[in-house]
Amino acid sequence: MNTALYETYVQILHEELVPAMGCTEPIAVAYAGALARQTLGTLPERIELTVSGNIIKNVKSVIVPHTGGRKGLPVAVAAGVRVGDADAQLEVLANVTEDQLPLLDEYLSAAEITVSKSPLRCPFDIQVRVFAGGDTASSRSSAATQTSCASRKTAKCCSTSPFPRRRPSRPRAAGA
Repeated sequence: MNTALYETYVQILHEELVPAMGCTEPIAVAYAGALARQTLGTLPERIELTVSGNIIKNVKSVIVPHTGGRKGLPVAVAAGVRVGDADAQLEVLANVTEDQLPLLDEYLSAAEITVSKSPLRCPFDIQVRVFAGGDTASSRSSAATQTSCASRKTAKCCSTSPFPRRRPSRPRAAGA
């Protein structure tokens, strides 16, 4: 392979790949939860998580990173909400410490978390709605609607996009 072609491939990979920590499904759920909480501006009392069947299947037995071996959708969304860093995107749980795990356990005991299957027929659909007092916020990522995750607080929208669809124009390499 010539050097120019190799460099073009490497550049495309740098543009398209987003670092993620651990299995992508629980991390995507944690990230959506962290975004919804960030948008809400306070710790939610209640979380409604709606996900596609593939997400349910893939997260039920997978350890959520940096949670001390905890598994499952309620853990993934609660970790994102309670101890996650939305600004870290798909590395949302990278900086969680053992000292924060009691906070996660307390939150899992206190918060009302419901999980339901998405009615959409797509392999990747995550919607998180969070509630505190009279306020609500949500984040969603869905392959069915080809939308990136967007966060919303009550009726105000923001431009947070955790799963960027970067499609910059780029020159074709010779022989590509």
